[in-house]
Amino acid sequence: MAATPSTMLALGTQAPDFHLPDVVTGQKRSLRDFVKNKILLVMFICRHCPYVKHVQDQLARIGEEYVPRNVGMVAISSNDAGNYPDDSPESLREMARTLKFNFPLCYDETQEAAKAYRAACTPEFYLFNEERKLAYRGQLDDSRPKNDLPVTGKDLRAALEAALTGREPMMEQKPGIGCNIKWKPGNEPDYYSH
Repeated sequence: MAATPSTMLALGTQAPDFHLPDVVTGQKRSLRDFVKNKILLVMFICRHCPYVKHVQDQLARIGEEYVPRNVGMVAISSNDAGNYPDDSPESLREMARTLKFNFPLCYDETQEAAKAYRAACTPEFYLFNEERKLAYRGQLDDSRPKNDLPVTGKDLRAALEAALTGREPMMEQKPGIGCNIKWKPGNEPDYYSH
């Protein structure tokens, strides 16, 4: 497991669109599905990564708490399922059902969505405000698989609360750390340095 930091896409970036199948329903999802939501949280996750496993229950809890508060949420998995079968759509469907996600989990087979967001690791979080401009990107909280800190989601939760009330998020935003996205051979993006 290579500990890889998130790329920290520039704040104010307009949310890139995507057209990806939801692994549970098969329905295509895009930004248009979230136009009625006040804010939008896009997460890059997968099933096999220890960093995601460490926080996945908290992600389900955040969904339970914030989707009813008019927060759009979508999770995307962009890993190469050919080499990482745990991250195949079938396996992701099982993950979404087991964790009772109340938000779509989509599969990015071409890895184009990951490239559009400059995603580098799992988990990685992007929070967009009402104008769909990037207000927060970075870590869920300070907890990591081996540091014994509790998983609270405090950084992401603070950003969600700020965005919901129209405030600017905190200025200090720490990069997330996780497993590198498993790019298909020859498909690594130019911003990716590993």
